[in-house]
Amino acid sequence: MTALRDIRTIDPTALSDEIVSWGEKAFRAKQIQEWLWAKKAKSFDEMSNLSLEFRTKLAETFSINPVEIGETQHAEDGTVKCAFKLSDGKIVEGVLIPTAKRMTACISSQVGCSLSCAFCATGKLDRLRNLDAAEMFDQVVLLDQIAQDKFGKGLSNIVYMGMGEPLLNYRNTTRSTELITSEVGLGMAAKRITISTAGIAKMIHKMGDEKTRVNLALSLHAANDEKRSKIMPINEQNSINALMQALRHFCDETGSRVTFEYILLKDLNDGEEDAKELLKLCKKLEVKVNLIEYNPVDDVPFKRTASDKADAFADYLNKRGVVAKIRRSRGKDIDAACGQLANKNGFSET
Repeated sequence: MTALRDIRTIDPTALSDEIVSWGEKAFRAKQIQEWLWAKKAKSFDEMSNLSLEFRTKLAETFSINPVEIGETQHAEDGTVKCAFKLSDGKIVEGVLIPTAKRMTACISSQVGCSLSCAFCATGKLDRLRNLDAAEMFDQVVLLDQIAQDKFGKGLSNIVYMGMGEPLLNYRNTTRSTELITSEVGLGMAAKRITISTAGIAKMIHKMGDEKTRVNLALSLHAANDEKRSKIMPINEQNSINALMQALRHFCDETGSRVTFEYILLKDLNDGEEDAKELLKLCKKLEVKVNLIEYNPVDDVPFKRTASDKADAFADYLNKRGVVAKIRRSRGKDIDAACGQLANKNGFSET
């Protein structure tokens, strides 16, 4: 039996054309879009301002495949990790990170990852497929509901820093940000959203061409090609020079400031010479730096930089005019911290 098409993956114009061919008015397509995104309908029966006959036709032609929460874990610091079950039984993880000032959802863009970054648990997984825009949208909706239920307030920020490389799923990632920011969607401000990339120069350039309104963060982690290629194989095809050119184009076209993410790895990239090299890159763009504590990953040899050395690294940059902050790890006790998402806590596909 042929699976029905998921209506949320169909281009709105194509959907309008199809229902008009059924003899329905074009404005019905807008009503459907409002039910799908603004009202987050999970079935056609919920679409009460459509006739029963029309709803039956929709149900016979299309499906709605919402993401479900398979399991949750709660860390001592309030962080919540969710195993999201997709309609095909595959699992991705997302994280709710509560702080005094922010309520942040960290969402995934792919099932697994193909980049094999040496310090990342997700990089040890095979990339099975891209997520569609609706699957990313649903992660946000579900984490927002948890935030409201547990903390009494909704999301303030969204980061595409979960499983997968967002810019290798460019069309679906950008479509999901459109849905999240749209008045017909969640109506969130674009500047509350950050896409984090390991560095796909061509796609960063494309974001500039399209004058993308969301924020961009580059997972840099080393400021010279030799070191970066050792821990991030993607650097072989996307050198630091190529990335800097693409970032310059992005900044020029969007007027945005880029964030460099930099995991401090003991005796690898945390010395004064490393700080000097990073400073040179920062001076070429208007950037800020998030220095990230390394989080342990099974069968990975790296160790966390000592706190005093991390503070010295940050001070070196700050004293020379670069805004650098140490981002403390959250959710370590449930493997929800940066680089730890790997479906390892009993979460399984069906």
